[in-house]
Amino acid sequence: MTAPNRQQRLAALHHRIASPQDAYERCRVYPCANRTTADKGEGLNRLYCRQHIEHYRRHGSYVKSSYRSQELRPYRQTALRWLQSHEDLPLVQRAIASIRGLYANAGAPVEAFRLAGRPPRDRARAIWARLRVKEVHPMLVVAAWLAVLLRVADDPQPDRHEEYRRVQAAKLLHRMAGGTHKRWERVLPDGTVESTELHKHPVSRGRVLRMLGDSLAAACDGLDASSIAAEARHTDP
Repeated sequence: MTAPNRQQRLAALHHRIASPQDAYERCRVYPCANRTTADKGEGLNRLYCRQHIEHYRRHGSYVKSSYRSQELRPYRQTALRWLQSHEDLPLVQRAIASIRGLYANAGAPVEAFRLAGRPPRDRARAIWARLRVKEVHPMLVVAAWLAVLLRVADDPQPDRHEEYRRVQAAKLLHRMAGGTHKRWERVLPDGTVESTELHKHPVSRGRVLRMLGDSLAAACDGLDASSIAAEARHTDP
């Protein structure tokens, strides 16, 4: 994009922010009393305040938070058992092969502290690369996707939007991939050894979660959690 075009787009954006059309005064999340970003002249969202926009970026929903690891663990175990007992199904084989393809196309791993400022697509590929380097079996990745589907189906107050499911699965992959951990040692003049540690995890929010979730959903297309849940209920004592 040329500099004049960029300036024109920025000018148009500032004009839209300064002159919102049909913006609600208050955030649509009850009982939030904050003003929408469009009403405050701080953004383009006509329905939600800054707080709930950030909640949406992080969790995939304006109102519902992410599932905790403890909540997802039994569903991951159920999904993994089902995958192991149905490993010969064409849909399962295709999903595992697709995950292997994402691993192969992810490129070289990038340390977490070097990802700041990178495009979301590069940061999403870095997650796949870290999963590959950590030798996370593709079946565990497929189980993560199915675990989210099972949890949503079992949730008495679910968010059934596709984006929420994909973001939740992407956040689970973030945790599985981990971060970068380094340690340095240097000898001080008095002979003692000083240790320095660096622990960095990638930020889990924004477009990178959507891209990661989209790739995972495409890889696992066709796998249905309802049959897994039905089989699990049938086999449980």
